[in-house]
Amino acid sequence: MMKTKFQLMALAAISVLSACSGGKAETTAAKVEEKSKVKLALVTERPVDQIREYTATVEAEVTNNIAPSSPVRIETIYVEVGDRVRKGQKLVQMDAANLKQLKLQLDNHYTEFQRIEELYKIGGVSKSEWEASKMTLDVRETAFKNMLDNTALLSPIDGVITARNYDNGDMYSGAAPVLTVEQIMPVKLMINVSETYFTQVKKGQSVKIKVDVYGEEEFEGAVNLVYPTINPTTRTFPVEVRVANKDMRVRPGMFARVTLNFGTLNHVVVPDLSVVKQSGSGERYVFVYKDGKVYRKVVELGRRMGEEYELISGVDNNSQVVIAGQSRLLDGLDVDVER
Repeated sequence: MMKTKFQLMALAAISVLSACSGGKAETTAAKVEEKSKVKLALVTERPVDQIREYTATVEAEVTNNIAPSSPVRIETIYVEVGDRVRKGQKLVQMDAANLKQLKLQLDNHYTEFQRIEELYKIGGVSKSEWEASKMTLDVRETAFKNMLDNTALLSPIDGVITARNYDNGDMYSGAAPVLTVEQIMPVKLMINVSETYFTQVKKGQSVKIKVDVYGEEEFEGAVNLVYPTINPTTRTFPVEVRVANKDMRVRPGMFARVTLNFGTLNHVVVPDLSVVKQSGSGERYVFVYKDGKVYRKVVELGRRMGEEYELISGVDNNSQVVIAGQSRLLDGLDVDVER
């Protein structure tokens, strides 16, 4: 009786284990057969403007530091930061004591030279004496002119005062200029362009400029200077862009973005949802669908245009790319397409 009961319990246990084992096998098989589901988009080639954006800091067309050639006391500064000045306008009057002394010496020697010249005409002095007196007069005239230029300081350009480092009565020490005047009509921007475009950048070429403080407002500019050599380290060449800036709204020091248009090329354009960034690197890739499978394609990105990317390479025209479901995909994997 006991033996029969034990045999019945053993059979029941085996049945339970078999049932459990069969259920797991069926579940595993179901999982193996389940395919990843993806959404697709058809992508094609189309003309794309070859626009490249460069960042730059606005610079004055010309910057002049106003200062005398030697230490001297400042008598009067006639302008303040922000003042617009004209070429030749008197900006600073330095102490004139040394100038007056040189003028007195020059006048005295001029009188002496006239006396020697009259004597030379009648043979009263030698030619060498006349030449020595004339040389001394020339030297003193040059010294007086230099002192005059360094006593009344004039603006060499039409511009704006952008710095004032001294006050009336200060002794000019040479540590900094008395004033800085900058020409800001026009202004210029320096950008570094990839050597790929060396033959395509021409003087006079139109460019668009956006200045951060003015948001999306665009300013017109033009290429003013193309440097003739390539930097071997960065593989770029400098380009100077000039902005007329007639309303003087663009000021030196502002951060700007310069856009150059190099024409159009036919490139495949894909939705931004299709582009995946490889973790731990800058590599981008796209999954392309063909005959029930997906294939991983490394791509080179061009411009971003709203919710799309221009592709320089990596995907053929009229391909179908995955735009949803990439997280579970592997190269060559079978997939189901969601309609």
